[in-house]
Amino acid sequence: MRDRLDAPAQGLPSKEAQDRLARSGPNRLPARKPPSPLWRFLAQFNNALIYFLLASALAALVLDHAVDAGVILAVVLINAAVGVLQEGKAEKALAGMEALVGEHALALRDAERAKITAETLVPGDTVLIEAGDRVPADLRIDQARALAIEEAALTGESLPSDKRTDPVAREAPLAERSSMAYSGTLVVRGQARGIVVATGVHTEIGRIGALLQSVPRLVTPLLRQIDRFGSLLTLVILVGSVALFAFAVLARDYPWVEALIAVVALAVGAIPEGLPAVITITLAIGVQRMARRKAVIRKLPAVETLGATSVICTDKTGTLTRNEMTVTRLFTPLGEWWVSGSGYAPEGEVSPGDGNPGAPSEEALGARHELIACAALCNDARLRHDAARWSVLGDPMDGALLTLAAKAGEDSATLTRLWPRIDAIPFDAAYRLMATLHRAQDGTRCAFIKGAPEAILALCPDGGADPHWPTVIERTASEGERLLAFARIDLPAETVAFDLATLGGARLLGLMAFVDPPREEARRAIAQCRSAGIAVKMITGDHAATALAIARQLDLAPEPKALTGAEIEAMDDAELRRLVPETSVFARSSPEHKLRIVRALQAHGLTVAMTGDGVNDAPSLRQADVGTAMGRSGTQAAREAAGMVLLDDNFASIVAAVREGRTVYDNIRKVIAWTLPTNGGEILAVVIAIALDLALPMSATQILWINLVTSVTLGLVLAFEPAEPGIMERPARARDAPLLSGFIAWRVGVVSVLFAVALLGVYGVSRRAGDPLEETRTLVVNMLVIAEIFYLFNVRYIHVRSFSLRGLLGTPAVLGAIGAVTAAQIAFTYFAPLQAIFHTRAVSLGDGAGLIAIGFVLFVLLELEKIALRRLRWFDDLI
Repeated sequence: MRDRLDAPAQGLPSKEAQDRLARSGPNRLPARKPPSPLWRFLAQFNNALIYFLLASALAALVLDHAVDAGVILAVVLINAAVGVLQEGKAEKALAGMEALVGEHALALRDAERAKITAETLVPGDTVLIEAGDRVPADLRIDQARALAIEEAALTGESLPSDKRTDPVAREAPLAERSSMAYSGTLVVRGQARGIVVATGVHTEIGRIGALLQSVPRLVTPLLRQIDRFGSLLTLVILVGSVALFAFAVLARDYPWVEALIAVVALAVGAIPEGLPAVITITLAIGVQRMARRKAVIRKLPAVETLGATSVICTDKTGTLTRNEMTVTRLFTPLGEWWVSGSGYAPEGEVSPGDGNPGAPSEEALGARHELIACAALCNDARLRHDAARWSVLGDPMDGALLTLAAKAGEDSATLTRLWPRIDAIPFDAAYRLMATLHRAQDGTRCAFIKGAPEAILALCPDGGADPHWPTVIERTASEGERLLAFARIDLPAETVAFDLATLGGARLLGLMAFVDPPREEARRAIAQCRSAGIAVKMITGDHAATALAIARQLDLAPEPKALTGAEIEAMDDAELRRLVPETSVFARSSPEHKLRIVRALQAHGLTVAMTGDGVNDAPSLRQADVGTAMGRSGTQAAREAAGMVLLDDNFASIVAAVREGRTVYDNIRKVIAWTLPTNGGEILAVVIAIALDLALPMSATQILWINLVTSVTLGLVLAFEPAEPGIMERPARARDAPLLSGFIAWRVGVVSVLFAVALLGVYGVSRRAGDPLEETRTLVVNMLVIAEIFYLFNVRYIHVRSFSLRGLLGTPAVLGAIGAVTAAQIAFTYFAPLQAIFHTRAVSLGDGAGLIAIGFVLFVLLELEKIALRRLRWFDDLI
């Protein structure tokens, strides 16, 4: 196969790879063709609310009210345009976020391992894969160790397929091609090396690329709730309109055509047809804001769920800590050693520790050398130095071991040459160790082993019987350090492969202690969580004492308590549910334990955010309300199971995302709290006028004008509102909290009444002054728009008072919208062509100032109402 593809074992030269890329094209599937702009525009009309509006326009046209029909159609068209724009923005945001997450491959280029983008793979490349990786192209496997790949996307079989290097017949069914790994499938066990035989559309997965490239639908539970509310509201408005029409014609002798047009206009004004579009825009804006805070939203429902997060279950390493492991101490059977320096830079030294006075003996130096050599050889990492910064390609602890070897004067390359590797047992969570088989210079064989102390001690009869080692383990763990144990076993000279059964009877070489310092920003973020009523649970595979030490450094809880995996294993679900609220640390946890912990927390009615980075974390990530994958260290499997990806693997980014989620939810409630009362005020004013047998305070066309002008300006700007002060000092909302809370219902009633009183007051004063009906209606329309503007300033802050310098200055979006509405109202009032269409008259500056004064009085009254509700503590649980 290598000869056929001209694929050298040391990897392709970069120049040859570039030439092949130019010939074969990028390794990606064709993007799904988005719907055409025309189809997307027409799709905006597939809505019950829009059907009602179109029927209203047709009725107006049949009744020879062309202007009314034109304004209704303008409302519909503008709403459709807003919908097209918001869908494009949301899809672009999500597509951009997927590009940020990206896929990479570990390949051999220029005889070195290189992490490259999967798109640049070409036929003939040599690729390395391991558990948790998504296979980046179709590969012919030429080296494999305990490899199993989940291929359900291609074969429909749910069980993973075992893979090996033996060739199979060309005509073998896809499910039986055991020497092939196919693009898009998932490595669930083991590791392998393979040659790229097909890329992009030429892969097997290319045949079903449309399924893999499908874009998530942007329909969230929140939007479904809004749609149900809209349908119910439409039904209520329809029934109310029929009743109002009958009352106006039968009881008040209105001409039926005039009554019908008025009722149609009123119904059109009452329907918040733009509400779903504005809410989706709010969600899309939240997605983009979170992306700037290094939190990529993959699934739109996570935006609204984040705001309700009450528990964050987080890993420790790399999330709460820096993931820059440093070996601090060595423990051998002949003494203890201290290691200076930090990070991956090979700067520092290894010196005798406490209890080792004087120069170390030859035996002690030999024990140290053997321990460090084991650490350097049983190792798959590589150190890199670029731009004056040292980094590691591979496991951070393996990188720390290579740094230690350099500090001790050991050359890893020389050790590898003197002890060439023959075989390896990759690390697996099931047995918690790694082992490598080597050939010595004299031809003998030995295996070097590293892993969790408990797992290694179980292999070593001498170590397991020595009470010194458990004491060392407990002491270092209590100080917040992590431990690895190392052992060696000599094997027969003819050994060419080995397995776990071969390792029994190993000789313990010693232990190493590592430290991974907590992130300072994580400490601050945890403090913020406490003030926000969000509990933080650490779920880690570390020793319980180590995890508790880190928890104390981070102030995770006043007195953090821990449960181990063994203790969880012995509990039933009821007992675990009882203990999870008071437990801050879950140590030695397996993926099954994580899943049970998440379910136990959810059983208490809590909204759970869960972090994970491995393929085995996928079940708990999917179970959590907000699954959060690591963008740097996480596997593709974890990212696909998660609703959010952290690009910087930082706990503080989760808290920042929760803050943005709360802001999004607040803004959605503000949009509703502004839209429903403003519509309710104009409806109530017209209904009262008909009930009192008065001339309508606004004509049908004028009602439509208000709906046209304000819904696409004032109603939209609340989506851009920043977070309110103290947003992270409020307790988390209940997961079943209704969107239309008691507070919003109260606001709908109070504001509707105040608006109706203001409108009818202006109407009555103007009529008593002898003003023409056209001038009176012009005043009423301007009064309604001014009231809506002042109410906008009030509703910008639900939880604090709006009467402040910050509240009155507004944001650029608010000021821009007010400027646009003001210009429209000036044209509506003074521009002759619009006067002819809407039957308006110019009003004096004194009358205009009076309307503004009334609007300010409304603002003050609503601010006083807000203060009163606070002091009376009404709706505290709903506000």
